[in-house]
Amino acid sequence: MDFKIEKMGDFTLVQVLKEKLDTHVAPTLKSELVLLSGNGERNLLLDLSNSNYCDSSGLSAILVANRLCKNAEGVFVLSGLMPAVERLISVSQLDSVLNIAPSLTDGIDMMRNAIAKQ
Repeated sequence: MDFKIEKMGDFTLVQVLKEKLDTHVAPTLKSELVLLSGNGERNLLLDLSNSNYCDSSGLSAILVANRLCKNAEGVFVLSGLMPAVERLISVSQLDSVLNIAPSLTDGIDMMRNAIAKQ
């Protein structure tokens, strides 16, 4: 299994379990995110604390999640970025677009705070 999906009250946690978020994992992740959105989920927390590598297909999956949540007037939070993934997101200037939390616990707190403000 490449990732774990867990409903946590008013949001869904998606944890990538692979070390690499690349062309082998990202397409399946995108499909799952689209399914979740199609089932009415609009608040997603994507945890990448197990992934120390991300390529353009991984970034694409992250952006799909962000767009799906935004289109549904929900919240998207990205948490647990390893240094190499954080660098890629920073170089891509996505750190100014995405809600990023340093850890899963911080991500859960950020998500709950953002949902409370909706």
